[in-house]
Amino acid sequence: MAIRNIVTLGDDVLRKVCRTQLTFDSKLHTVLDDMRETMYKAEGVGLAAPQIGILRRFCVIDVGDGIIELINPVITETVGKQTGNEGCLSLPGRSANVTRPMKVTVRAQNRFGENFTITGEGLLARALCHEIDHLDGILYIDKVKG
Repeated sequence: MAIRNIVTLGDDVLRKVCRTQLTFDSKLHTVLDDMRETMYKAEGVGLAAPQIGILRRFCVIDVGDGIIELINPVITETVGKQTGNEGCLSLPGRSANVTRPMKVTVRAQNRFGENFTITGEGLLARALCHEIDHLDGILYIDKVKG
């Protein structure tokens, strides 16, 4: 495993829409493992592929309950609202209040291409939305109302 460089605001890769991940092989597994280690070293709760310069639809999240790997995630349902402080590893030293759903359901694939559904509330819902936004070139600062 290796620690990857995290792309920061100003790099065009953060504003691009990612392509669907079609292969579920050892190369993907290595990148996911690297992303996990990179996220933990940076003390984040999520990291999306474009944040390490890869324009593919996958991310990793850990809000304290263990690693969640999402490949080709799609939000299928949202419930309620929450507003809270949000930061991003690609915007070091910055944060802002962002309104997100209180509860989200996401359909995705695991590292082996198997389909699954996950529902998250509170911080996990916020992290799911934040990381999936990255896959569409959206940053949390785009959602700040000012």
